[in-house]
Amino acid sequence: MKPTPDPAVTDAARDHDGDDGPIQTDAVIIGAGPVGLFQVFELGLLEIKAHVIDSLGYPGGQCVELYPDKPIYDIPAVPVCTGQELTDNLLKQIEPFGATFHFGQEVSVVRKEADGRFFVETSKGTRFLTKTVFIAAGVGSFQPRTLKVEGIDKFENSQLFYRVRNPALFAGKNLVIVGGGDSALDWTLNFVQEGPNQAESVILLHRRDGFRAAPASVSRMRELCDAMEMQFMVGQVSGFEERDGRLAAIKVAGGDGVTRVVPLDMLLVFFGLSPKLGPIADWGLDIDRKQIVVDTGKFQTSIPGIFAVGDINTYPGKKKLILSGFHEAALAAFGASPYIFPEKRVLLQYTTTSPKLHKVLGVETPVFD
Repeated sequence: MKPTPDPAVTDAARDHDGDDGPIQTDAVIIGAGPVGLFQVFELGLLEIKAHVIDSLGYPGGQCVELYPDKPIYDIPAVPVCTGQELTDNLLKQIEPFGATFHFGQEVSVVRKEADGRFFVETSKGTRFLTKTVFIAAGVGSFQPRTLKVEGIDKFENSQLFYRVRNPALFAGKNLVIVGGGDSALDWTLNFVQEGPNQAESVILLHRRDGFRAAPASVSRMRELCDAMEMQFMVGQVSGFEERDGRLAAIKVAGGDGVTRVVPLDMLLVFFGLSPKLGPIADWGLDIDRKQIVVDTGKFQTSIPGIFAVGDINTYPGKKKLILSGFHEAALAAFGASPYIFPEKRVLLQYTTTSPKLHKVLGVETPVFD
């Protein structure tokens, strides 16, 4: 289940700017995924307020959009959490800093002004004048690779799905899942296992008897096939049958040259996601293979005052990990500080011992005997 944005932090500037012109701010963060949310925290420790823009209607980015219930094991000091749990915890962590969120809109314009600030405008006409910009947009916007069967697209979001947003929708149904990667195998195993979301039947269809998924998942799938709890087929969807306006079956062209008709209630297709940079490609940044080039001292882009953190950036040794993005957000915040407080010397302080940071965080300074 996607989180409902808090009206207290979104209604002030959801779809429009103020009556007196663009919203003036110190920082605009593009992307409300885990790294974008942690960027709010790191800026907040330096007393820098931020506005956050995201094309989705809720925070969480890829974690919530693609795998809200899938466990994550590599967050320091958190043995396991889901994408949704990680997002919820980050939102709680940034509460003291009063960030303003603008959901459901894409940044279309980023332009440097004569006074050194940046003019930012979204697809809904929200405008900003900001001293710094932080791009935390993952790998851009995701578009699923679709099934190329003429006419089948009319069943999309009713019987044909490229993402699972509500697993309960598929409970008790006869499913065909198409694909050979982690998403296809993960959801196959999810719907076969006993529980509230268990399907009536599951058939996994892949074009070959080889997979790009985790070996443990493939082994488990084969065990379930041997136990006749599910079925695996080699082939490709070549057509479909329709009855009373509903998708009744798909036609599967097998490697043996035989086309078989496979009845179903729901068809889930996982061919992967195609990342698109979108308008970011037109902002004059140094880009290498659809990723923004940054330095490793400040994670600043080729345009001073614009920073890029998380999966959207590239540098020697880059690893696309959430924890790497957290590190990048910390250094980017310090790198941005001179643009916002040019006369102020910013010192590194620790949240464990700094009374100033305790005040910013709204916590009491501990007293030790």
